[in-house]
Amino acid sequence: MPALLWLFSGAELRQHPWRHATALLSIALGVALAFAVQLINASALSEFSSALRSINGQADIELRAQREGFDERLYEHVAVQPQVALASPVIEIDTYALDAAGQRVPVRVLGIDAFSAAALSPALMPRPAEGASRFAVLDPEAVFLNPAARQRFGAATSLRLQAGAALQALRVDGSVGLDGAPAVVMDIAGAQAHFGWLGRVSRIDLRLVPGADRATVIAALALPPGVRAATPGESGERISNLSRAYRVNLTVLALVALFTGAFLVFSVLALSVAQRQPQLALLGVLGLSGRERLVLVLAESALLGVAGSLIGLLGGTGLAALALRWLSGDLGGGFFPGVTPSLQFSATAAAVYGSLGVAAAVAGGWLPARMAQDMAPAQALKGLGGDGAGKASPWPGPALLAAGGLLSMAPPLGGVPIAAYLAVACLLLGGIVCVPAGVALLLHLLSPRTNPLALLAVERARDQRHHATIAVAGVVASLSLAVALTVMVASFRDSVTRWLDTVLPADLYVRSAATTSAADTAFLPPGFVAQVAGVPGVQRVDALRMVSLQLDPALAAIALIARPVGDPARSLPLVGELLPARTGLPSAYISEAMQSLYRAAPGKTLALPLPGRAAGAPVLFQVRGVWRDYARQQGSVMIDLADFQRLSGDTRVNDLALWLAPGTAPGEVQQTIRQLAPEPALIDFATPGDIRAISLRIFDRSFAVTYWLQAVAVAIGLFGIAASFSAQVLARRKEFGLLAHLGLTRADVLTVVAAEGAVWTAAGALLGLQLGLAVSLVLVLVVNPQSFHWTMDVLVPWGRLALLFAAVMLAGTVTAFVAGRQAARRDIVLAVKEDW
Repeated sequence: MPALLWLFSGAELRQHPWRHATALLSIALGVALAFAVQLINASALSEFSSALRSINGQADIELRAQREGFDERLYEHVAVQPQVALASPVIEIDTYALDAAGQRVPVRVLGIDAFSAAALSPALMPRPAEGASRFAVLDPEAVFLNPAARQRFGAATSLRLQAGAALQALRVDGSVGLDGAPAVVMDIAGAQAHFGWLGRVSRIDLRLVPGADRATVIAALALPPGVRAATPGESGERISNLSRAYRVNLTVLALVALFTGAFLVFSVLALSVAQRQPQLALLGVLGLSGRERLVLVLAESALLGVAGSLIGLLGGTGLAALALRWLSGDLGGGFFPGVTPSLQFSATAAAVYGSLGVAAAVAGGWLPARMAQDMAPAQALKGLGGDGAGKASPWPGPALLAAGGLLSMAPPLGGVPIAAYLAVACLLLGGIVCVPAGVALLLHLLSPRTNPLALLAVERARDQRHHATIAVAGVVASLSLAVALTVMVASFRDSVTRWLDTVLPADLYVRSAATTSAADTAFLPPGFVAQVAGVPGVQRVDALRMVSLQLDPALAAIALIARPVGDPARSLPLVGELLPARTGLPSAYISEAMQSLYRAAPGKTLALPLPGRAAGAPVLFQVRGVWRDYARQQGSVMIDLADFQRLSGDTRVNDLALWLAPGTAPGEVQQTIRQLAPEPALIDFATPGDIRAISLRIFDRSFAVTYWLQAVAVAIGLFGIAASFSAQVLARRKEFGLLAHLGLTRADVLTVVAAEGAVWTAAGALLGLQLGLAVSLVLVLVVNPQSFHWTMDVLVPWGRLALLFAAVMLAGTVTAFVAGRQAARRDIVLAVKEDW
């Protein structure tokens, strides 16, 4: 019997391949997107971790401080400890190098002691080129390129590296087998001399003697304030934690296709069961039990799921390979800059996502399978089968909606909004369960008394409203998701646009460092600000200094931004109340991520380890307010530049904001400033319009997948209407035949079908619109803050939603009419003879 069931199911799939192909492709799409996201992120994380392991070497402990490093004399103290077998000092510097075209390329410089690094960090050991001196590794003027740098700079014999506002020309004497982004290795003394690190190191790698206890060794070292013992894998864990919410959200978004695909399987199999009702009834009369009919339909859905999952896994693997080649595994998140990972296939992930595809298909086929199981074979052969609606309880729908509302108020679990995702699922399922009640409510408002056909359509729709769940479930699911994503993207884009208007008040910007990590190496020279202020046409100049601060070893470093604040209510995009300044404490303004990750809040004090001060003496700041910062998910703090320079003694500057006199041409000002700079290639210019255009272009590219999924969701919903109404017409051919005998023409019958389609589509579209708005509130107000630690204002694009609603209404009505016409091609009058 199982072989017969699978044979019968396979015959149905072969007989109507076009119908099942859409459901199969929908399942394949969901599996492919989700699996591709998993492979891309897993490969990028693995490559990034591998690069970190190469840099960190085989140390047991790393001694670290803030980015400006610590006194190198600690190395002498640590190296002689009896429980320390090896100690290796290292300097890590993020800077830029000029390529052959004069463009700046981000590069990491690693200064090592070749004598101690050979045992602890073999991947950092340089390989002198043929003809180079055997002692090139000790030459302070020699650098060695890793494969990524060699690929980027070609066969260059010299490399120009940025140090401050100047270029250091160093000789390329070989290579180094270091994974990851472009990097160069050089002697530690050369790194100190060329980059202003005399007397300082970034870290000290320690290998302990066998049997040494880590805690005991750390206690014996008596580390000075500001220096801590870290594990070698700490940096990789921080990046993984920072990118986790981004990866989870991408995966959930990809699984949306699986969710809508389940409804398409539902519609396709409902149509299949309706078409094969006589065959199924005949099998039932011949002895096929209801349970076996259930297994029959579930077998078909499982076949769809297996085939769709296999196609999806193959497509996801190819999509991941292309993305890793063209996007370098970053996916727009900015977490793995410069990393070009190779694809790493995971059989476990393939099994998980393949199983999800099969489960989605089986879930979609469950109700049609129950319809096949519950049919009365003898009555179905005569066309007298009931509608199968039964007496449905009115409570599951409202209960699911209430559960969704309660789950939306739950906190995240491990930094991931699991409860919020469950809330979205409950809202969607609850809304779909409420479809019959929604149709009844809409029909209660309709009472056509003059048009007999309209009256017939409304009365039948009212009587058979439970069939609306089959007909418009796809519309409700797809339209609600489309509406929710439309509102979310529109709200985010509008918030980002208004944020850019607030944070970009000047006419022209001059930048020396593109990232906070390079801000200590790429800076503007002393006196440059005064020179720029004297340029003709420049009315005002504001300087900005960026510093990276590590406040918590488990979290990514925050960005400290020092600039003239003035009136924070006007110069910052504040959220909430601005507190008055407190006498004796400098003011600080924290981003929303700082408030969420570090439990900081207005009115509290915040201790910041500013550069240039004694490591054990952080400065206390009063938190006066919270501001929106969409550029830094890890958190940022804004303080006044005058306070920063006074408290730290650091007068370096990274960026300049210029206000120009009316009528001044920005191009002329740029040309004059380039002539003032010691190295014109080391500074970049941008207008607010340029920055806004680039930012929004990146935003739109990041949400391109979202736009595509919206279109796919609506298309799936419309196909569900077509399949459902085709099933309705096929199941009602005898009813239509009776109406024809009573005097209705074929056009009248199709008018009734179109009217029912309009009523049911309107009910589904209205419910989908309301449900989508509810889901959008969860996405905007719950998922986004819990995932990325920033808020945004809700913007409902009513015009776009009205067009979407009208398009679905029109398409649903026309689709129902066309489906009814195709399904009723045979002479419906003759259908009555089937009972004779």
